[in-house]
Amino acid sequence: MLDATTGEIDLGGTTVPTWTYGGELPGRELRARRGDLLQVRLRNALPQPTTVHWHGLALRNDMDGVPALTQPEIAPAATFDYAFTVPDAGTYWFHPHVGVQLDRGLYAPLVVEDPDEPGDYDQELVVMFDDWLDGTGSDPDQVLVDLLTNGMGGMGGMGGMGGMGGMGGMVMPRSDLLGGDAGDVTYPYFLANGRTADAARAVDVRPGERIRLRLINASGDTAFRVGVPGTPMIVTHTDGFPVVPTPAEAVLLGMGERVDAVVEVADSVVPLLGLAEGKDGVTQVVLRPGPEAAPDVNAAVIALLGSRVTAVNELPAAESVALPALEPDVVHPMTLGGPEPGYTWTINGRTYDPAFGVSVREGQRVRLRFENPTTMFHPMHLHGHTFQIRGPAGAGPRKDTAIVLPGQALVVDFDADNAGQWLTHCHNVYHGEAGMMTVVSYVQ
Repeated sequence: MLDATTGEIDLGGTTVPTWTYGGELPGRELRARRGDLLQVRLRNALPQPTTVHWHGLALRNDMDGVPALTQPEIAPAATFDYAFTVPDAGTYWFHPHVGVQLDRGLYAPLVVEDPDEPGDYDQELVVMFDDWLDGTGSDPDQVLVDLLTNGMGGMGGMGGMGGMGGMGGMVMPRSDLLGGDAGDVTYPYFLANGRTADAARAVDVRPGERIRLRLINASGDTAFRVGVPGTPMIVTHTDGFPVVPTPAEAVLLGMGERVDAVVEVADSVVPLLGLAEGKDGVTQVVLRPGPEAAPDVNAAVIALLGSRVTAVNELPAAESVALPALEPDVVHPMTLGGPEPGYTWTINGRTYDPAFGVSVREGQRVRLRFENPTTMFHPMHLHGHTFQIRGPAGAGPRKDTAIVLPGQALVVDFDADNAGQWLTHCHNVYHGEAGMMTVVSYVQ
């Protein structure tokens, strides 16, 4: 049973009213094996209708959780039974696909294990990063209304200014890594596994242990720069699929993206940091091999800011999961637009309408070419499939969510092997709800 419910959550000295799965933040992890039948009954105790989207899974279409497209909304006090086979191992997660409910506390990890994977590590650590404003004098519904009413010029939707240490100032967030504009909403808190940096969760480890990190960005409007200062990571997976193992000092995670990496524990306490890119905020989980105090977070931030950030979009897929090199049968341009007056975001000049989209046929190799002439980054997510990025250096990683930077294009290929009506959208929850969604539609 999965209960979507209301209640209070302690972020680490700050208690806020919000919506969660089972009264926990994040919700309790679900874990299955590749090929398992996953059965979950969602019980909706919220004051609004809801659904569950199983982010990243190539599951059957009627279980995908998109209202009006794949299922009816689940009304308050109603239940819905999800049941599907989990086809691929990897790091996934789940969240609602109704309005801006994702920007509350309704999210949790879903780990699909591969029984054949050698598992060259000693333990796992799942970390979900989030930006937080719900219950702090505003809520996501109010933020969206403010943005739609006032647009960007009115600084609409600011749930509170600041970040690390409560620093403030009415300055729009900027990031060179993200090509300029780093977000539309500025948050008073940033969380790792539901806690702020000064009340961070600590994980007991042993010196020399190899820890598999499963890193998930569950935020609504914030990209996170993630790393362990002074401790290199070996990136092994992107969005659940293996890549050629690659050393990295830090990685950048857009909303909805996941990275798996292995770190070897040092002899002293170290933080796993998530920097809210361009937003002057930080959160952390502490890796604790001994009783000493955690290092000063500000010094750790400076160290991570000086680290080289690995471009996840450029990592080569492992040979076992690389798509065969084929010319596409169909190419669909996906031009991202906005914000138009009234805070409107579009794909191919149109706001979301489930009756309109792009057509594919079963068995085709499909190419999507995301073009971003806007001034902001967009983490674009495709439901029901995993694509392979095609870049100047050739085939890149297998992913289902990838950042498209301002003024640039991102070319991705996928095999049309999962018939249905599938959403593709920006995983900035406010951009999506303001129109930046469309449908990839299988036709006869």
